[in-house]
Amino acid sequence: MPLKYHEGGKVATKITKPCDTQEELSLAYTPGVALPCKEIQKDPSLAYKYTAKGNLVAVISDGSAVLGLGDIGPLASKPVMEGKSVLFKKFANVDAVDIEIDERDVEKIVDICVAIAGTFGGINLEDISAPRCFEIERKLQERVDIPVMHDDQHGTAIITTAGLINVLELTNKDIQKIKIVIIGAGAAGSACAKMYKSLGAKNIVMVDSKGVISTKREDLNEHKKAFAIDTDDMTLEDALKDADMMLGLSGPNLVTAPMVKSMAKNPIIFACSNPTPEIMPDVAHGVRDDIIMGTGRSDFPNQVNNVLGFPFIFRGALDVRASKITENMKMAAAKSLAELAKEPIPNYVKAAYNDQNLKYGKEHIIPKPFNKEVCIWVASAIAKAAIEDGVANVENFDLEEYKNSLRKLMYLDEQD
Repeated sequence: MPLKYHEGGKVATKITKPCDTQEELSLAYTPGVALPCKEIQKDPSLAYKYTAKGNLVAVISDGSAVLGLGDIGPLASKPVMEGKSVLFKKFANVDAVDIEIDERDVEKIVDICVAIAGTFGGINLEDISAPRCFEIERKLQERVDIPVMHDDQHGTAIITTAGLINVLELTNKDIQKIKIVIIGAGAAGSACAKMYKSLGAKNIVMVDSKGVISTKREDLNEHKKAFAIDTDDMTLEDALKDADMMLGLSGPNLVTAPMVKSMAKNPIIFACSNPTPEIMPDVAHGVRDDIIMGTGRSDFPNQVNNVLGFPFIFRGALDVRASKITENMKMAAAKSLAELAKEPIPNYVKAAYNDQNLKYGKEHIIPKPFNKEVCIWVASAIAKAAIEDGVANVENFDLEEYKNSLRKLMYLDEQD
């Protein structure tokens, strides 16, 4: 059954205009198509009006760091990128095209993306290995006037930041005083560390496969040196002592019950390795009952799922024709998710998860993916922040009117 689901692919072209008569044929292609072409030639911004550009995202990958599979190459990664396109459409009605690039050179990948960027309203970089992904995202964004986001980095950062904000409230802890341990110094780990610092975190310990990233190590590349701290801690076990938060972005079963027991009071554990977390929830809860825990899996509470971010981040960015996604926009997305988690949960969400008692608390610090309100809250937060940051390209933006349009989009099937 799992393989059969993917037979024939998961995406296709949808025609949005009728093409059933001679007149409609002449409008769809020649000679009628010449009219919008001439208008766009005179004013390139009209591509947003007369083409699908304004609702189209490119999902681009080289297949070098596919979640849970590693470096499998561009063609083998295509099912994943198609799946990403499915999620864009399903959750935010954003059209997406998957593009797998058989190239590993940073400059060449950037050149390829720049050459095709005019077709799209945004670019979602996906499953590209670190540290190349950092350079590709930075250099590409410098050369194009549409938003570029490497979701493996920023999506995880946004979702876990939302969870962290609510845990701090639930446990009455101060972001400036807590100790955060991040296992994994790749793309996601680095982005999370940067976002936690933006939130106010002062004490972040990063751990890679060789131990704590400290100033005493001589094997660090330039990227890891930026996160090196002066400490005598060497191992993961050392780092987790008295830690208030553990973020796992590494591999299965790396964290033991005694390590969890050594953490500070009311710790948060985000064990995001998939399908097997760094520590299973039953093992962690078996040694203490004050943990607030999330994983990357849908069968446990507090799923850290990037689908809570990227569809709606691009929805908001596209709708105001943003030229980039700023740090302020990312933080706005995280804060909107944190706030939404406190709102009454719709009955259809409770039904989808077969839990009528679902409410804000230790087992619900992050909204559920099937909550339609996520699109409304996150997309509008992104759009508002883009306007504030001066990266939007629309005039007379009305936030309340935009929220209403999102509500109509999400609840279209419930309207008469």
